[in-house]
Amino acid sequence: MELSQLSEAELRVWEAFPVGRTVDFRERHREPADGGEGWGDERTVRAEVLRALLIEEPRQTGETPVLRIAGARISGKLDLQYAEIDAPMHLWSCYFDDKLDLYGAQLRQLNLGRSVLPGLYGAGLRVDGSLRMTGCRVRGPVRLGGARIAGALFIDGARLGEAHVPLSEPVLALNRATIDDDLQADGGLIAHGLVRLSGAVVAGNITFDYAVLSNPGGTALHASNLSGGTDLHAMRLTAHGRVNLRGARIPGQLNFAYARLANPGGMALRASSVSAGELWFREAAPIEGRVTLRRAQVNLLHISPETWPQVVRLDGLTYATLDPHEPAERRLEVLERDMDGYVPYEYEQLTAAYRRIGDDAAARTVQLAKLRRHRGTLRWYAKTWGQVQDGTVGYGFRPARAAIWLLSLLLTGSLAYGFHHPRPLKADEAPDFNPVFYTLDLMLPIIGFGQEERFAPDGVYQWLSYALIVTGWTLATTIAAGITRAINRQ
Repeated sequence: MELSQLSEAELRVWEAFPVGRTVDFRERHREPADGGEGWGDERTVRAEVLRALLIEEPRQTGETPVLRIAGARISGKLDLQYAEIDAPMHLWSCYFDDKLDLYGAQLRQLNLGRSVLPGLYGAGLRVDGSLRMTGCRVRGPVRLGGARIAGALFIDGARLGEAHVPLSEPVLALNRATIDDDLQADGGLIAHGLVRLSGAVVAGNITFDYAVLSNPGGTALHASNLSGGTDLHAMRLTAHGRVNLRGARIPGQLNFAYARLANPGGMALRASSVSAGELWFREAAPIEGRVTLRRAQVNLLHISPETWPQVVRLDGLTYATLDPHEPAERRLEVLERDMDGYVPYEYEQLTAAYRRIGDDAAARTVQLAKLRRHRGTLRWYAKTWGQVQDGTVGYGFRPARAAIWLLSLLLTGSLAYGFHHPRPLKADEAPDFNPVFYTLDLMLPIIGFGQEERFAPDGVYQWLSYALIVTGWTLATTIAAGITRAINRQ
């Protein structure tokens, strides 16, 4: 490009590029680029000039060319499709009239911090260093599907999309992208539309702290099969719309502490088949919408009962530790909300969690609740037998109740036969009558004290003896069944 064709602003950029000098058009140091559409020729650089500069790369001996521009208006479309750019590009607080096209390009480093763009197309982009979009304002989509970034990706504090202009495509697409360092999407990131990370691989941390992802009635974050190298932090995240993490792999923390997830009437969080070291919802707001954690595997699950929504799906959720420690009754309320109905596995997992911390009483409470819930799925005769076992010995988990029943029956029989002795069958051979042991003879099906076969009650006392025999046998059978069940659980 002939120098005579350049404006004064463009000439400054052309001369500064070979020596890596910064050209700052800003009137004050942190001037925002939002009003860049009103900037005049004195700070306007044509996109075709930047393309020619980057492609031709004029050099000076002993110097490293670097494009450093701040506060410029980039007029026209900066088209760098398939270009191989060796010079680092720093375009701070710049205003782009048209989208930035980096499809299939290979760059050394790109910094667009605090710039304003109508869109960025970078599918298949390769960046040898970091890609920084800190504080950017992008009205249209940011397409980075299949990109490979050797450094970190910074979109912290960015504003993607516009609330009053819904997009039919993701405002940020990183599907199948590979990032060899961190993904920083925190610091007040606001996205109006879908953020897609499905199939992305991030070697370092993924951070969405304080981010606001808004796509009401749709999907706010689609990160199925996301693979992280360490942690995914989404502390104080606000998500209006579905958060989809199905099949994600996070070896460290998946942290939603203090977060707010809301998708009323729909799926708020889909984390089925997730694998994570720890899943945190510490002091998170009550989730609005459904939650599914089916087949998820975590070592630590930190969630308070009040954080769970009214509808959950937890079949196959596996965890070793459940925090914070809560009474079993509060945890059981959550299991009753499962839209799949009675799911035995959920009760076994909760029982195991209580046993690991030595709370055997809570573990027994969970097992008793499981059997009661299971009873509702049985036929009438099985339900009846279950109610007998529950009412007498609590399915073997309430042994004190059996003692109360035994003592009550023993007291009833002893008093009745103490005031009205049954007649002896053979007066000359009968032993001295003992109402306590006579009642025990009637009640206990195996042990004998030589009283029952020597005395015969009559009238109402005969019917009482029948009742004691039947209830004794029933009680003994239920106790044996309960004890056997409790031993098997151990």
